Amino acid sequence: MELQGKTALVTGASSGIGYATALLLAERGAAVAAHYYATPEGAEGAVREICAKGGSAFSVRANVSVAAEVEAMFKEVLSRFGRLDIVVNNAGDLVERCPIAEMSEELWDRIMDLNMKGVFLCCRAALAAMIPRGEGVIVNVSSIAARHGGGPGAVAYAASKGGVLTLSKGLAREMAPKGVRVNAVAPGVIATRFHQRHSTPETMARFVSSIPMGRAGTAQEVAEVIAFLASPRSSYLTGETIEVNGGQLMD
Repeated sequence: MELQGKTALVTGASSGIGYATALLLAERGAAVAAHYYATPEGAEGAVREICAKGGSAFSVRANVSVAAEVEAMFKEVLSRFGRLDIVVNNAGDLVERCPIAEMSEELWDRIMDLNMKGVFLCCRAALAAMIPRGEGVIVNVSSIAARHGGGPGAVAYAASKGGVLTLSKGLAREMAPKGVRVNAVAPGVIATRFHQRHSTPETMARFVSSIPMGRAGTAQEVAEVIAFLASPRSSYLTGETIEVNGGQLMD
């Protein structure tokens, strides 16, 4: 129970990586706030699972691209838990595949607001809670797309996730003297609803064919890495991005 006594907020906890991360952090002892925006059923399902096993959790709604809603969410988490030790910024989406030459300004802004601005707003709110205590951990979820430019119609998504990597490094450098660690994970092809919504079976097969391990990853495998970064076992790691991609990209 290495996270016993710790509290955590996981954004985008309704499904996939966020859902698995919320459950795993709770299993390791943390009290968990499971964030959602449009699908409360998923986050509430995670809360039920956690509480059924004797853990502490609640669900909280916010549009992470709206500052007032982010501030209200963090206020509620602090009111419930009294402190905030871990923030996992997982909320994000491709939104839709669209060639950059055909992309509207509105769609570009939606993707950037969700994937980049949302992480900035949540990091800013997290730091307000962590800096006064001189400790805390932030884990940002990026993507392999940030490293290789993304799949078909995913240039804007790749750019936004690249911004998450750079933001993580800059924050890590700025926050290290204040006791706050900031790291990132960059998942590759993970078998979640993300690809069910955005990738055809043919596209998925093509992606998987480029993975040396010969399969897509699982949400649980990414959650294990996030939990490591959130734990004392990674106490001397900051500014790092861990690639979780089965060897699809090696650096």
